[in-house]
Formats: sequence, structure tokens, C-alpha cells
Amino acid sequence: MAKATITRALISVSDKTGMVEFARHLSSFGVRLLSTGGSARALRDAGLAVQEVGDYTDFPEMLDGRVKTLHPKIHGGILGRRDDNAHRMAMEAHDINPIDLVVVNLYPFAETVAGGADFETCIENIDIGGPALIRAAAKNHDHVAVLTDPDDYEAVMTEMTNTNGGTDSPLRRKLAATAYAHTAAYDAHIAAWFAGQEGEVFPARVTAAGDLAQTLRYGENPHQNAALYRTTPARPGVASAEQVQGKELSYNNLNDTDAAFELVAEFDAPTVAIIKHANPCGVASAETMLDAYRKAHSCDPVSAFGGIVALNRDLDGDTARAIAEIFVEVVIAPDADDDARAVFADKKNLRLLLTGGLPDAGASGMMMKTIAGGLLLQGRDNGRITRDNLKFVTKREPTPAEIDDMLFAFKVCKHTKSNAIIYVRDGVAVGIGAGQMSRVDSSRVAAQKSAEHLGAQNSVVASDAFFPFADGLLTAIEAGATAVIQPGGSIRDDEVIAAADDAGVAMAFTGMRHFRH
Repeated sequence: MAKATITRALISVSDKTGMVEFARHLSSFGVRLLSTGGSARALRDAGLAVQEVGDYTDFPEMLDGRVKTLHPKIHGGILGRRDDNAHRMAMEAHDINPIDLVVVNLYPFAETVAGGADFETCIENIDIGGPALIRAAAKNHDHVAVLTDPDDYEAVMTEMTNTNGGTDSPLRRKLAATAYAHTAAYDAHIAAWFAGQEGEVFPARVTAAGDLAQTLRYGENPHQNAALYRTTPARPGVASAEQVQGKELSYNNLNDTDAAFELVAEFDAPTVAIIKHANPCGVASAETMLDAYRKAHSCDPVSAFGGIVALNRDLDGDTARAIAEIFVEVVIAPDADDDARAVFADKKNLRLLLTGGLPDAGASGMMMKTIAGGLLLQGRDNGRITRDNLKFVTKREPTPAEIDDMLFAFKVCKHTKSNAIIYVRDGVAVGIGAGQMSRVDSSRVAAQKSAEHLGAQNSVVASDAFFPFADGLLTAIEAGATAVIQPGGSIRDDEVIAAADDAGVAMAFTGMRHFRH
């Protein structure tokens, strides 16, 4: 079918944005309005003629509002096919009028859960009648238009104006697709919440939901399509950030910025991380953000060019001026003062993202990756090592200053692609080796990078996994490392410990690995 004239509309919404204006437009075309509860009151208060669903069905709203629209006169009016003679006869026999437009959005279940509501409150915010109405209207989209998003009101109003009170089939089909996605996402939130309530880490069926935030120009490469979806509830970060200025974010920008911001969130002291291709090329903590930035940049100033800069404190003007001395793609911070914003305003292409807070580095949650024919799920790497977790295994124990640097370096390891080797001195990464196929190669790369700039003398070295042989450790010792932090657990641990003792190097085991692929 092409045009379907709207004669009767059912309006029952939780989000009443734009509802009254839309209903006025319907009324101007002589559309009869059916509604429930708060929606009906709001329409009536606006001076619109509206019929309560209970009056229409001659069946009262009951059970604390759980039963309102679950009635044959409602669902028959939505589901009846106008081009089927048997359907029309059945509707006439049972005094069922056609409902040509369904305007419904659902109880705010995800928002209720995110607000910390108790179990019973969450249960009461599971909508039953709404999804039934939406799915019925979407199924019968040959004859019925369904609206679940106030952003779509304008399209329907325009089409009604162009068709003298109706909708055409392409729009109805598009709205139906939106409607099914809406109810699927809604059920996904409920299913995930219920699984969590039952303590099911990996339920028999897994669902995921997200809202399209942005269609990207392309993915990792220009021949790949890409888009950004936001999830609820959102952790502070790149997906939920306000973009104050700059060009549109690319897929790689988003991925790298996420890596940078998750890294700086690990630290309590003012910290800056510079990321290139999802790996840190500079990380430093200091008393001020300016000092932290300058120290982070000094680790590898060549790689820092065109990188991503993340701060775990608000951006100030002096730090912004220092960052602006080189080309960077993105700066992300909890906030920025007026001076910093003014500095970056002259850098039209630089993207400034403000998040309003930091992601909780210890937060639980699931990470998902697609593989051929399936999905891989794992818990977020929220493991954190403290002094109390360290096991000192060499004759010499590390000094308090070395321990501080060990813990710093191991945090950076956690956010560096494996195999990862990190040199740190005085709260500054001075050498980073990432993503090599052998641990000894990562150790050599880190030593080489440190020699090019800050040097690794009197540094500590961290490894994201155990040293399978002593060669990677010996490379670090030759570069100037005086202390080592690593998970331990190799069958050659004794050999590695002996090599450290021979060199007078202190070593601590964490018992925790931080592979990152």
C-alpha cells in the first residue's frame, strides 16, 4: 500500500517531549486522539480533545496501571488489515475502530536501574503494554504508522502535510524498523539486568544494546564503514564526552582517545598520557598538569606528534599552550577552563573533548569482540596492584621510590599492547616497548626508545607478563634498570631471579598478568 490516512491515533508516552505540538498537528487534520494516564492529562490540559482508553474500551485501567491498553478493541484496531475483507467484518462485528497511528515510548527502565533503584522499583518500570503496542503496529506497518522517538515527529508531520493527512509506505516501513530496534534494545537492558540479579556472568543468551550516536566517515581504513553507538548507563569517557571544538572524530580517533583516557584514570596524582595507535608513547605524573604534560611529551616527542593527549585533571591555559606547540589530534579531559578553551579556539581542527569526570578504573563490566561465527566476552581488566600485593623475590628489596615507580610502570603495562615492557623513573615513562612478538624484542625496543630521549639509567622496568627467559631482563639491566616488576609464574623464574641477584637488581612479583591484545 502507499498512502494510509490517519483517522485515529493512540498516544501513550513516557517521554512527553514534543507530544502536545505533535497532537495539535494531528488534530488539525481531524485525527481522533486516544490516550492514557499522564499523556491524556497533558493533552487535555493543552486544550485538546482526547478520549481515555478506558472510556473507549469500556474497561477501566486497573492493577496499578499494569493493564491499560491490553484489550481487543485496542490491539484489534492496530492489527486489523484494512485490505482483508474478513478482518474488516470481524472489526465491524466487535465494534473495533481502526487505529492508524501509535505513538508510544516506554517506561524508563535503563534509567531507573542506572539511578540505583531497588529491585521492586526496577520491576515496576518494565513496560508490558507499550512493547505490545509497538510490535503490533510495526507488524501491521502496511496500514499503521508507529512512532517511538520524538525526533521522528517532524517527519510524520511533514508527510501528513504533503499527503493531506496520511503517511506513505516507505516512511511507515522505516518507522517500523526503528520500532523493532527500540523494543529489542529495551528487552536487552532488561535481560542483562535480570542476569546480573541472578548472578549469571555468562547467561545462556547474550544481548547488547546501543543508540546510534554518529555515523563515521569510515573505519580503520577508508574502505571500511563505521559508526559510534552509545550504551546505557554510560561511563564517563569518549563516547559520552562533549566535543567542544574540532573536526569530526574518526574511528581511530575514538579508539585511541578511549585508550588514553582509560590509562590516565588509573592514577590519583595529576597525570598525562599521550597515545599513538592505541599505545602510550608518553605517560607522566607530576604536581601540576603542565609539568606532567612536559614530562610525558619528553618520553618520545617524535611519536607524540599527531597523537592523543589525555589528562585526569581539568585542562588549564598554561597546559593548553604547551600542548598547542605541536600538532595533536585530540585532547580529552574532565573539563577545561576559559583560558584553555581560548587557546584551543585558534586550533580549528584540534578536537577538544570534555567528559565531566573520569571512568572508574576498577569498574566491572563486559568487553565484547567478534570472531568468525561468534562473540568473545570477557570481564573488564579491572585488576589493580598495591604495595601489599607485591612479593619481593630477590636478595635486595626495592627502595620506597622504586616501589612507587614499579606500581606506576605496571599500570602503564596494563594499557599497552602485549608484549609490553615499560621503563619508568620518578613517575615518568622513559621507555616503552609495545606489541612485539617476543618479550625480549619489546625489551630491546623500550631500551632503544629510552636511549633516544630520556635514557633508562636508574629506572625500574615493568613487564605485563612473566619473563620466559632471562634475556629480556638482561636487556633491561643493560639499559640501566635497577628494579623489576613482573607477574612471575614462569618455569624459569629461578633463573630470572638469579640473573637479577647477580646484577644487584631488586625484583617483585605481582601474581597478576595484564595481557592486552
